[in-house]
Amino acid sequence: MKKKGNPNSISKILIFSLAVMLTFSLSSKAQGADAAKGKEIFNTNCAACHNLDKKMTGPALRGVSAKYDKEWLYKWVKNSSDLIKSGDAQAVKVFEENNKSVMTAFPQLSNADIDNIIAYTDEVKAEAPVATTAGTPGTKAAEDGISNNVILGALIAVMLMLIAMLYIVNSLLSKIAKANGIEIQKLANENKMPIWKAFAKNQFLVLVSVIILMLSAAYFAYGFFMQVGVDQDYAPVQPIHYSHRIHAGSNGIDCKYCHSSARVSKHAGIPSLNVCMNCHKNISQVADTTATAEYSKAFYDGEIQKLYKAVGWDATLQKYTGKTEPVKWVRIHNLPDFAYFNHSQHVTVAGVECQTCHGPVQTYEIQKQFAPLTMGWCIDCHRKTEVKMEGNEYYTKIHAELSKRYGVDKLTAAQMGGLECGKCHY
Repeated sequence: MKKKGNPNSISKILIFSLAVMLTFSLSSKAQGADAAKGKEIFNTNCAACHNLDKKMTGPALRGVSAKYDKEWLYKWVKNSSDLIKSGDAQAVKVFEENNKSVMTAFPQLSNADIDNIIAYTDEVKAEAPVATTAGTPGTKAAEDGISNNVILGALIAVMLMLIAMLYIVNSLLSKIAKANGIEIQKLANENKMPIWKAFAKNQFLVLVSVIILMLSAAYFAYGFFMQVGVDQDYAPVQPIHYSHRIHAGSNGIDCKYCHSSARVSKHAGIPSLNVCMNCHKNISQVADTTATAEYSKAFYDGEIQKLYKAVGWDATLQKYTGKTEPVKWVRIHNLPDFAYFNHSQHVTVAGVECQTCHGPVQTYEIQKQFAPLTMGWCIDCHRKTEVKMEGNEYYTKIHAELSKRYGVDKLTAAQMGGLECGKCHY
């Protein structure tokens, strides 16, 4: 009798083979870390204290996988404090080399997440682009068309040709007239009175002209003197370049975080450098996407170094040196001494947004004076702005009485006494 193979055994072998292949494929997939995801995780969790190529609060992390065992890195990232307390020699060494700074524990990160971060730190550093002179101010290449010098030269050549042609035509006409015996009449008539003498003898024209000149002079003099002290669009260059576009725009930092005294004081105040260091202690470089056609990444990084020098911060040792330098900021907004303005009254009580007076600062690369800050501009604002009544019991009674007097539902600042001289002038 001929024996037949057991179909059950064959199916078991196929299933086993499939399981082995599936396990192998999954393990291979797990080993293929994603550097792009690692960069995202790094920027979210690690970038505040670490840089790939520069020591910050923590050490530089490029090529970290070549220095430490992967299993050790898993333990360190998830809870470095426990690893140090266990007496691990390598953990204690790293802790002491970095000024005994305690690293935040990340138990929520899986081994796969840490593998992705390691893959990102193992990427080869990209070479810095070679600087070209095409974007240097004052030496712009002629990629936009013909240069202005060529156009100017062409215009000069055309003018010279016209002058030469007029001279030739005039000479030719003179010769033709002379050949035909035609006498050229003189333009000036000796017996004719000059126009200025005729004008001087006409007293009415002289009077009207004097009145027109006096009114014109008064008009232009008034316009000139009304601009004295008005510095609208004034945008001085500061000793340290500060971009409101980056801070208030891209990063969404509230104006009152830096200008905190605007809530409680007459003055908005200039933020101290310590406020800047709240963030820039760990941010020594800007992102690559921050650069613009006018300002490069290297330029912004250099301005951060100016801040470090002024505040006395050693980025390498991650500590203050005690050697500070004053920053001579250039004032932009400057009201006359006889004008009184209280920031807290407008910001906290009235709830006026900073952009109302200072413009869309979140779009400004260089801060400028947005409003003219004239008396007429302030009065116009008081006439249009309604008094904020929500949560302000101080104005409840007086608002009820004045709203009946004026026959309105909501009073403006002007109707509440905002046009009285003593409100703004000492």
